[in-house]
Amino acid sequence: MAGRRDDLVRFYGILATLETRIGGARSLSACAGRTDWPQRGVYFFRETGESRSDTGSGPRIVRVGTHALKAGSGTRLWTRLAQHKGQGTGGGNHRGSIFRLIVGAALARRHGYDFPTWGRGNTASSDIRKTELALEKEVSTVIGNMPFLWVAIDDDAGPDSLRGYVERNAIALLSNFERPALDPPSKGWLGHQSDRGRVRASGLWNQNHVDETCASDFLERFEALVAAAGSKT
Repeated sequence: MAGRRDDLVRFYGILATLETRIGGARSLSACAGRTDWPQRGVYFFRETGESRSDTGSGPRIVRVGTHALKAGSGTRLWTRLAQHKGQGTGGGNHRGSIFRLIVGAALARRHGYDFPTWGRGNTASSDIRKTELALEKEVSTVIGNMPFLWVAIDDDAGPDSLRGYVERNAIALLSNFERPALDPPSKGWLGHQSDRGRVRASGLWNQNHVDETCASDFLERFEALVAAAGSKT
């Protein structure tokens, strides 16, 4: 446990450097596609009320993500972030964002909402989408208020990309799944109401990679990536 704690302290130190180099964290609600985002990268979300308790002070990371992990994918960083953010009207499409899907399901469980079509199918009719709009708007508010950092990694699309490596190992390091908890979520964390056991157990809005082990060279490689990051988006 001491080894993982030390690694997390170092990880958050690297993130502090990243935050300085990119000019600070941003919230999705204040972001737009006209910003000069890097073509590809990895993002790290924080959440109001979620703080570190074992590895220092400051906010803890609650979700790590990337994009274009299928060969030939042309998805850009902003395209993926925009899917999580939702639409300008406040709505969104949880069928195109697993992040929105699991946050919405947790909100429904917390408040006793009845949205029987939530998460059903890869597509939905306009009539069904209208019945889900209220929850989509609430999801947009929750995710839109989450500050996030990002590191540019403009490599080729595919499952063996460096972006996938960073995402996978950052999640593995942060996850409390089936191990002594470090920087556990607050008692009021929305994720406690998730219908996904891996979300509740890991303390992250992630399911994949929460049961994996962080690679021994991850922090060295991540630190080098951050050192090479520019000071602009």
